[in-house]
Amino acid sequence: MVQESVPVNLDEIAANFSSGIGTMDSVFNFIRRQIHHKEQIGKVRSSETYRSMLNSFTCFRKGVDLTFDMMDGMLMELYEAWMRKCGLTRNSTSFYMRILRTNYKLAVEKGLTPDRHPFRKVYCGIDKTVKRSLPFSEIKKISALDLSRKPSMDFARDMFMFSFCTRGMSFIDMAYLKKADLNNGCLAYRRKKTGQLMMIEWTKQMQDIIDKYKSDGTSYLLPIITREDGSERRQYQNQMRKTNRLLKDIANRAGLPLSLSMYYARHSWATIARGRDVPLAVISEGLGHDSETTTQIYLDSIKSSEVDKVNRMILEGL
Repeated sequence: MVQESVPVNLDEIAANFSSGIGTMDSVFNFIRRQIHHKEQIGKVRSSETYRSMLNSFTCFRKGVDLTFDMMDGMLMELYEAWMRKCGLTRNSTSFYMRILRTNYKLAVEKGLTPDRHPFRKVYCGIDKTVKRSLPFSEIKKISALDLSRKPSMDFARDMFMFSFCTRGMSFIDMAYLKKADLNNGCLAYRRKKTGQLMMIEWTKQMQDIIDKYKSDGTSYLLPIITREDGSERRQYQNQMRKTNRLLKDIANRAGLPLSLSMYYARHSWATIARGRDVPLAVISEGLGHDSETTTQIYLDSIKSSEVDKVNRMILEGL
């Protein structure tokens, strides 16, 4: 989920940074400790969303720290209104509120404050969004585009198609695929989001993309990360932003009136599979839904070969 940026006035934050709040009582420091903990246990994406929320809340507070005892319903309503004024959608304000609420509840558990239920009057739900899926005919249009004179655009299109061919693999999972993950016609990796082991039958469409982009200088399967020098996370983030930006131009070239992004590959695979009467449980297995998904109760009896068969059926028309 990509969040809208919030304008930051660094001078104002620096000028107001000193607040006299003790280290143990500080909301800002408490959240920073949670960020550090998540980084230590390998939950990098989660730590980034926490940091994004903290940056937003710090800007709202103009750098002035506070204690959890100072967090009440009126403050949360003011924070929500401030975010909306900054141009964030209801889903984005809710996203930040849920993270802040999680930290507040943890502080309550640790005895740092009694629970005053400050989030009762702010929105913490998830609005339904427009489904980001394409019919197979439009996937084929994207695949068939001649982008040979636009190498960057060609690469973005191929990453989109690789995601589609691998049952909607996320861009972060694509970025961190290792050459060693591909063995005997099977691609095996763990989803960054859930840790679930995914196994995908290797197909000609996938191999064609790999053959087109050699990544001899690294251990990675795709040249999204091209240097192993400690900047891997930044390389992935930069390439993801660039790819999503170029996909919008690609959609225009294909005559598709939409804001194309990598999310479309995942949603499209699922929608196309569902349109071909593939059982929901098989689709869930193909997407790698975690155990909290309602369809997961059916997945124990689903074999990987069934999902591979579905994927072959979908890719035959490309």
